Amino acid sequence: MKEPIQGGTMAIRLAGVLTLIYAAACQSTRGPVDPVLVGTWGGDNAGLIATDTSAHVHIGCTVGDIHQALESDPEGRFDVPGVYNVTAYPVYRGPDHPARFIGRIDGPVMTLTVQLTDTAVVLGPVQLTYGKEPRMGPCPICRVPSHRSARMDLRKSQ
Repeated sequence: MKEPIQGGTMAIRLAGVLTLIYAAACQSTRGPVDPVLVGTWGGDNAGLIATDTSAHVHIGCTVGDIHQALESDPEGRFDVPGVYNVTAYPVYRGPDHPARFIGRIDGPVMTLTVQLTDTAVVLGPVQLTYGKEPRMGPCPICRVPSHRSARMDLRKSQ
């Protein structure tokens, strides 16, 4: 019986190790991303509160709503329609503008930009962190996404 050639065995092992390294490198380093984004994301003077059916956004003293689930693609990106008001504080005086909420999730961090589609106004990008309370400065933030009538239930974040 012949002994296996050492070089051949080593080459097979090396090929196996390289295959594993290549497969690991092709995987995302972000971890799994649930396509429907639910929860609170907070940052400096910005916040987003999302349920499985809608989301509520504040950037500075402005406010907007998304009337559908905020859902990301496999790469963590999203681009959804909604409405946004840039004259919401201290007195809500409208009008709501049609807007696009565009962003990306990378681990616990969301980068969000709001583009009003009927004007040249763009807010952001802002960086928000999942599970972090928004720090809104002088402007309050609604605690739960809801219809406009519930915007009277405002309180300042601490």
